[in-house]
Amino acid sequence: MKALPEPTGTRTKTRRVWDDVSRFVVTGASGTLGSRVIEQLAARKGAKVLALLREGSKIRTQREGIEYRRIDFFDREACGRVLREFEPETTIHCAASGVQIPKPKWFELIRFNVDTTIHLCECAAERRDCKFVFISTGLAYRETGRPLKEEDALDTLHPYGASKAAADLVVRAAAAEFGVPLTVLRPFSFTGVNDDGRRLFPALLRAAQDGTTIDLSPGTQVRDHCAVEDVAAGVVKAAADRDAGTLGVFNMGSGRDARLREIVEEVIEELGLKVNLRWGGREFSRFEPMHLVADVTRAREGLKWEARTSLAYAIWELARASFPRVKVRKPRKYV
Repeated sequence: MKALPEPTGTRTKTRRVWDDVSRFVVTGASGTLGSRVIEQLAARKGAKVLALLREGSKIRTQREGIEYRRIDFFDREACGRVLREFEPETTIHCAASGVQIPKPKWFELIRFNVDTTIHLCECAAERRDCKFVFISTGLAYRETGRPLKEEDALDTLHPYGASKAAADLVVRAAAAEFGVPLTVLRPFSFTGVNDDGRRLFPALLRAAQDGTTIDLSPGTQVRDHCAVEDVAAGVVKAAADRDAGTLGVFNMGSGRDARLREIVEEVIEELGLKVNLRWGGREFSRFEPMHLVADVTRAREGLKWEARTSLAYAIWELARASFPRVKVRKPRKYV
């Protein structure tokens, strides 16, 4: 195994021009967020994207500038070899376990989300000035009952949130130790094209398509939802800009809070969606936070980013892409 560089402490960051050639490694290429990040990166002039996939994951998009490679993320040597061959300028780690239903076994989820992050950060540390962008989650925070800030404590028993919190802490410590240019992004809830699994909004569309009733929690939990296209745009902005202001930790969300029942009913009304809901038909998920809303002040000021697309529009795009038989009315695009 190639030795890591000696710790360098805090580096002096300089701005870099990215207009000619940009080389990105992206994990999670089959996921809702990763696939949209890849699509947006490939649209950049001169960009080259190496998209890493787990065995069995599907390829979402094919276009010039994107190369796919299947890899065992637990194989540290294989990860290192792939990154050395491709020579990325930025590694974006979107891959995660535990997002979709059914959930993996508890320890498998923890191992993937923690170990692969460490492996990829270690590989980035071997390349001088290779920026590392880690996609964490708003679920990593301790619940406070108010909009969450980046300096709030990471502390949760939610399995996915806990695994991401552990990786979040370790990757920031590694970056500080080895001088890796690091950006940690903590998205809150999002949906849109390619969110075609069994999460809330694709489940609503599937129920509308099949004419079935969907059992939901009481819906009193407070949430912050936005469009995946907006989150992907924020990831690309953070990844493609070497300005020191894009390094650090940033929440990504709409910054707007409402009870989940109000969010769902507003979306249904905007889309004209015909679906049968049974609120309270199931219990809240175990360790589910009752208040999960992002304070996005830092992203607005540091990344010059904010969510602009309406949630209903994101779900309309999802319906057109994955549930074409569902009748939906086109809503306004921007909030």
